[in-house]
Order: sequence, then structure tokens, then C-alpha cells
Amino acid sequence: MKGPERNFPEAIIRLPRWIGPFLEGFPLLLSSRDERMSLVIELSRMNVENGVNGPFGAAVFDESGTLVAPGVNMVLSEGCSLLHAEMVALALAQKAVGRFDLGQGGERHFQLFTSTEPCAMCLGAIPWSGISRLFCAARDEDARAIGFDEGTKPCDWKKAFSSRGILVECDVLRSQAVEVLKSYARQGGKIYNSRPPAADKEINGKR
Repeated sequence: MKGPERNFPEAIIRLPRWIGPFLEGFPLLLSSRDERMSLVIELSRMNVENGVNGPFGAAVFDESGTLVAPGVNMVLSEGCSLLHAEMVALALAQKAVGRFDLGQGGERHFQLFTSTEPCAMCLGAIPWSGISRLFCAARDEDARAIGFDEGTKPCDWKKAFSSRGILVECDVLRSQAVEVLKSYARQGGKIYNSRPPAADKEINGKR
């Protein structure tokens, strides 16, 4: 006899309402690297000002500088550890172009901009996303400095990305991104690691 039907919750990525009006203040095409990163850093800043989420922003652009998809950290508001800014931006970009491989087998060239270097989770997702360039503002150590657990990452991850054809450029407007992180800490923003730092050190060892 067939048992009762089980209904499971749906996981839907829906950007915060403030992002639409916020992006209206920016041109659709941002031709320079610094313009694109400035937008991403402002996303991280506004994400803190408009809610309870972390100080992280990201965005995917095509090679001409057209915004394909923005992303902000939504871990706390959505109760989902997967919703880091990079993961959100990549997922929405793939939805926008209609395929899981943004690069379409190397024929297209998309760029991921992020206000802080990717954590271990986001680092793992990037090679399968199809992007060809990664631009970072604040460093991994800047996020760790205010208490965020960035996970265990290979020391040579940039070289590994390069071997896959993904070019990496770091420290783009770093000081501006770091100020957002520090401001979040000063305001008492929640540091939402999954376990106490001491327990994490026992598992991962000294960093």
C-alpha cells in the first residue's frame, strides 16, 4: 500500500528587493575593471545596510562589461549556508544564459567579481561554472581577521585556476572592500560560522 505523499520544501534564490532600485543607479555596461569592482563593493556595503546578511557582494559580467547577474550574501536571511555572494551570482548568471557552463565550452568569456576572495566552498564551485576570469578585492586574511571561517584552501589555488584557463587578479580596490568588512565588525555584525573557532582548529589544524 502506497504511503502518504511527502512534500519537501523548495529552494528558490530570490535577490533582496533593494537590489533592483540600487542597480538603476548604475549603467548596464561598466567598461573598466575598477567600475565593476566598485559596483560589487557597493553591493556588499548595501547588503549590510539593508538587512542582516554578511558584508559580501559579487557579480558576473560578460567580456564587454555588461552585468549578467549580481549576488549578495543571503546566508542569515534565508537560513542556507550555500548562499554566499559568489554562489548566488553564478547560479543566477547560469539561469540568465540558460546553461550550466557559462563559458559554453570556452567559446564565451565571463568574469566573476567578488568583494572578498572566495572561501573554500565558492573556490570549489568556480572551476565548474565556466567563468574565465576572477577578480577579488579583499583578501582571505581580511575576512578571517574579523572572525569569518573561510575554510581550508590550497595554497596554490591561483596557479591551479590558471592551469584551467581561469585568470585571477587580486587586491582590486582592496582597501575599499576591507573598510566594509571592518565596518560590519564595528557594528556588531553576526559572524555566522558553523562551529566555534576552537573546534574548527581541531579539525583543520593550524592555518
